[in-house]
Amino acid sequence: MNKKINETIKLLKEEYPDAKCELNYATPFQLLVATIMSAQTTDVKVNEITKVLFQEYPDLDRFLTLSQNELENKIKKIGLYRNKAKNILTMCHQLKDDFGGEVPATLEELISLAGVGRKTANVVLSNAFNIPAIAVDTHVFRVSNRIGLVQAKDVLETEKQLQRIANKEDWNLLHHLLIFHGRRCCSARKPNCAECKIQQHCDFYH
Repeated sequence: MNKKINETIKLLKEEYPDAKCELNYATPFQLLVATIMSAQTTDVKVNEITKVLFQEYPDLDRFLTLSQNELENKIKKIGLYRNKAKNILTMCHQLKDDFGGEVPATLEELISLAGVGRKTANVVLSNAFNIPAIAVDTHVFRVSNRIGLVQAKDVLETEKQLQRIANKEDWNLLHHLLIFHGRRCCSARKPNCAECKIQQHCDFYH
């Protein structure tokens, strides 16, 4: 299995040399906010909103001046905006009160924040702090199970199985490679198997 994942990573690196987090951010705080906003919404849509939002409210102290109604109005183009606005402002107060205004750099502390699950925490750990982590979104879950890297019924088991088979130094890049492949080739309804660069390593193809 290690050979299979190493070959898969090698081929996906060649196919997607630009694979990286597609959310735009300048600080760990901005990435945390953007990732909370990105649930069930495209990164493109989030980037449209944060381009304006982060100019006016670039940091925690500025966010703390917002009322929930004001934040809702600024992010209402994305799904679940009311709930996300509430979580983001609660999270901001938690950062101020419990973490001295800094974004924490451990999984346990991050998931103690409002609106932050394992996926969001892992996105922040890997991208903002360069701490090895695998963020499992719908693309990572679908692609890694479909090609047969893992056999998991849920995202947590997918994360654990990927951690077991992939070298730790590959974790941060791995989820970006799988996301890019899921978005550009291995789509949910009609995977483009004919054009797929990893078809020889794919259970679904065979």
